Amino acid sequence: MNVSRAVLVTLVLALLVTLHFTLRPLLDWRAGVDFLVIGALVVAVRVRPGTAAVVGLLLGAATDAMTPEALGAGALAMTLMAFGASRLKSAFFADDLMLNAVFVFLGKLFFDVVSLLAEGRLRGMTLVWQLIAWTPLSALATAAAGLLVLAMVRPGLERRRVG
Repeated sequence: MNVSRAVLVTLVLALLVTLHFTLRPLLDWRAGVDFLVIGALVVAVRVRPGTAAVVGLLLGAATDAMTPEALGAGALAMTLMAFGASRLKSAFFADDLMLNAVFVFLGKLFFDVVSLLAEGRLRGMTLVWQLIAWTPLSALATAAAGLLVLAMVRPGLERRRVG
């Protein structure tokens, strides 16, 4: 990744983190958009797996800062998701926007499932209802927002061919 793309990815990540902690609480949706997942995936598919895991750990720790009773669950889930996304990027992450939306949808699903199971706050039918109703709706909203973000920054992230 060249310097201009690295700066653009850093700016996009900073904007998404800002949106996550400012806009998301204002909307207060049960199935809200997870801007940190979008940010982690934008970074993860452009860096090596180790770097993606560190970014995931930092973003997950930021998530956990808001829920101290489940400390570590978000960090674990985000680290695994970012590492896996970075490992899968060559096989799964193409230049097609719809495929990117599916990738964000699956990343959010994975993050929520691992996070919910690791934190252990929900049990029984509450956990089942969260996993079959709210998690897919949140993943769908996140995928739609991710599609919008990727469509806006795509021209700056494309690899330009010389010659």
